[in-house]
Amino acid sequence: MDVWQWSTEEFLNQAASAAPTPGGGSVSAYVGSLAASMVCMVANLTVGKEKYKDVEPQVQEILGQGQALLDSLKKGLSQDIAEFSNFMAVLKLPKDTDEQKAARAAKMQEVLVSATDTPLGIARNCFEVLKLAHALAPIGNKGAISDVGVAAYLAESALKSAMFSVDINLPQIKDELYQKKVKTERAQMFEQAAKLAAEAVEVVQSRL
Repeated sequence: MDVWQWSTEEFLNQAASAAPTPGGGSVSAYVGSLAASMVCMVANLTVGKEKYKDVEPQVQEILGQGQALLDSLKKGLSQDIAEFSNFMAVLKLPKDTDEQKAARAAKMQEVLVSATDTPLGIARNCFEVLKLAHALAPIGNKGAISDVGVAAYLAESALKSAMFSVDINLPQIKDELYQKKVKTERAQMFEQAAKLAAEAVEVVQSRL
């Protein structure tokens, strides 16, 4: 299933249906990709303009990173859908013997970690998009600067939203070190994201 071949209407209808995918992680990636697209748009509206020639090297760098993050978020969305299929496949594994039960339990732990790593990666990419919005806010084309604010708000929201898919899987993972590492990263990202978003929006509002 190539979700990127769907129309926007198809995506929304599928997300609104009783179908299990696209779910929260995928929708978060979609919103994050929209945030990245807003960063890229404002960067594209800035490069090549005489008025902003002094900041063009920085904006070109932001544009390149924004495009790379957009690609990564699109891949993350597709991977999130694939993870659900992998999870369902494990549920169907036989469990008639002790050996089968042990194999199924081990495979389940493997799939749970993968299904957690994927939305965690989406959250990380959204955090990077937020950092780009923060960097672009003071130097982007003033005529489109409101869209940097949109990018900042969307990126922070998508980051937090993606982490719900992490939070729901984490209690089922038996690796306590993995759990601790993820929880620590989650707290750090949330704290830093709130600061970056607030600062970016403040700069955007000052340039409206």
